[in-house]
Amino acid sequence: MRKLLAELLDSLAAGKPLVYCRLVETRGSTPQKAGAMMLVYPDGSQAGTLGGGCVEAEVKRRALAALDRRNAENCNAEDSSAENCNAEDSSAEVVVFQLDSDYGWDDGLICGGRMHVLVQPLTPPIVAEPERSDETAYFRALHELIVEGAGAIEAVVYDAERSELPAPACYLFDANGSLVRSSLKAPAQGGDVPAAVAAELPSLAARPRASATHGVAYLPVLPRCRLLIVGGGHVGQAVGKGAAELDFDVWVVDDRAEYASRERFPWAERLIAGPIGPTLKSLEITPDTYAIIVTRGHNHDEEALCHLAERGARYVGLIGSRRKIKLIFDDLEAEGISREALARVHAPLGIDIGSQSVPEIAVSILAELIAHRNLAGRVPGRPDGVLAMNGGK
Repeated sequence: MRKLLAELLDSLAAGKPLVYCRLVETRGSTPQKAGAMMLVYPDGSQAGTLGGGCVEAEVKRRALAALDRRNAENCNAEDSSAENCNAEDSSAEVVVFQLDSDYGWDDGLICGGRMHVLVQPLTPPIVAEPERSDETAYFRALHELIVEGAGAIEAVVYDAERSELPAPACYLFDANGSLVRSSLKAPAQGGDVPAAVAAELPSLAARPRASATHGVAYLPVLPRCRLLIVGGGHVGQAVGKGAAELDFDVWVVDDRAEYASRERFPWAERLIAGPIGPTLKSLEITPDTYAIIVTRGHNHDEEALCHLAERGARYVGLIGSRRKIKLIFDDLEAEGISREALARVHAPLGIDIGSQSVPEIAVSILAELIAHRNLAGRVPGRPDGVLAMNGGK
């Protein structure tokens, strides 16, 4: 989403119109879930997807028609009188698709579900249209919140009858639930948030999924988690590459500068070269930190776990054989690390998929990280940890 919003803003800044299409509510089986996003350009090209097939083709058709209406409604730059300027964008609409034989038959995509899609044409600001000149402020604010990584929630009123509110209307809230911007048929900036919208606003602390109630959709942008990779070798590099694409903020620690380098980790947020123990001791470990220990040797693994096991990370994982892990656990318990903290360590690291090669090992680790992040700590297919296998001994 971050990339598509950047493309949206860049297009408008370059004077190129486009249509913002957002899937705001779904019911039943659909090719994409609420939150999916697509940009449509006047030539029919697109960025992003709503699932393909006939539905996407129809969304494109409706998007281009809405852009034509928007162009027709635009004020003449030489005539900016109040009666000719309409600050309320009537060309935006919510389109409903019932996925039956009308959509997807030729593509084998009869899902049986329903989709509500917000179709919003956007044109570059016109100097003579002060009401619309800051139209992109909503998208700029959303993009800034996503880049910051703290999270946000969009509340989209998509059904006027069920919500008893003007629709479509969008409200953007920050991670604390405070209103940042509103757009379309929402009250003027700085106005009160309708009680029906505020009442069901979820908390980002629970990492909620998209939801809808009484004609209002809630689309969370979850806070990004940091993935601290201790060890910049082959496994760490493969995991880091995939994790960056999966919206983790990747940090890499290695005692060898050539392994914690921009050449090996071009997408990393932060690279830290230094002795394992002192370096980890100095790093802030937050409740949103995921840490995996994949160093080149037993001693480095043990030192890293010593400095991470009791630091309050959301997740700590340790690679290695069960025998090696048991030896490390025994050493750390003797040094005073609690058994409870060691029991929370995911070791051996990764879901058991019979992986052998580095890419397969990376897939098993990434699958575990995704499951833990998306399923509130539950990891289907996770093997029993070393302590569990040994009866807690």
